[in-house]
Amino acid sequence: MQQTAPLSTDELGAWLRLAHSPGLSLGGARRLLASFGSPQAAVMAGPVAWRQVAGAEAAAALQEPRLDQEPLLAATLAWCADRACRVVPLGDPLYPNALLETADPPLILYAQGRIDLLSKASLAIVGSRHATPGGLDNARSFATHLSRAGLVIVSGLAAGIDGAAHEGALVGAGPASGGTVAVVGTGLDRVYPKRHHDLAHRMCAGAGLLVSEFPLGAPPLAEHFPRRNRIIAGLSLGTLVVEAAVQSGSLITARMAVECGREVFAIPGSIHSPQSRGCHRLIKDGAKLVETADDILQELRWPVAGMPQVELDLPAPDGGAVGGEVDPLLRALGHDPVTLDALIGRTGWPAAELQAKLLALELAGRLVRLPGGLFQRQGVA
Repeated sequence: MQQTAPLSTDELGAWLRLAHSPGLSLGGARRLLASFGSPQAAVMAGPVAWRQVAGAEAAAALQEPRLDQEPLLAATLAWCADRACRVVPLGDPLYPNALLETADPPLILYAQGRIDLLSKASLAIVGSRHATPGGLDNARSFATHLSRAGLVIVSGLAAGIDGAAHEGALVGAGPASGGTVAVVGTGLDRVYPKRHHDLAHRMCAGAGLLVSEFPLGAPPLAEHFPRRNRIIAGLSLGTLVVEAAVQSGSLITARMAVECGREVFAIPGSIHSPQSRGCHRLIKDGAKLVETADDILQELRWPVAGMPQVELDLPAPDGGAVGGEVDPLLRALGHDPVTLDALIGRTGWPAAELQAKLLALELAGRLVRLPGGLFQRQGVA
């Protein structure tokens, strides 16, 4: 990817004014750029020209003085002093072509870390913040194998599936392939959720990139996250939904992927798990059911030679209350057959302790032993 010089102070100030003037829509800002040719010319054109090109609302937005404009410019210039940090505007060679093909590309992107990842083929992996142990396992495994195959994994740095996908992608990244991009709903001078501070740091220091369209200092407002979902979908060749409730942000991302003409993939789960219902809805609506990483690679016509299979390890659900409390072993069991080794991995308990707990649940009628050394939860509750 061609590297460009950082923006000058005047250029950056003009871009910030177009991108962050309250009341000026992205569409209006793009019309101004198209008409006047540069951000500086656009902001200097004046109220009459603004009104003629972008309408009265845009003109009013640009006329309204923004008190934090100078402090924001100073803070952004200081942030850009770090070589790993860049502001990437529309028209810059660093701006990802995949986003340009969408209906509502951001005017500017703030990027920190491996900026070259913006130009590489990528796949989004999204899912529930309240993921089950099996769902987390699947997100990590799929991300690791897809990253090893050379795809960049895009997600949203949220708790649950997003974080697991980023972690798995870092494991699978090589010197010249794979990696992970986190599209966040805050300014890049803060990390949300705070539990992912270390993950974000490792991404920026290694095979990862943080991206946002929001200015420095922007807090994690609820309305930011649906907006950032269009960037997750737009950067990617397709979107894999690992776990999701029927009403969830992950399904919004999947819908946006369809609107961009991109593929949607979904991992099925137990019919008894609430976290599987969103994936099942997507499959009913035409998403491609996947059981292995190769299913995705083959659909994308991506090279799969030598790629090991990622066997479907169906997620454990939220369920199972014993005496009013959630039993952690019932949660780890899920609703589908599972091996002792898988349970050891999910719980971290020694085999002897786990066997004793399994026996207690079996005697209580809460699970059954199946042929082949498998255990399955008994009943739906």
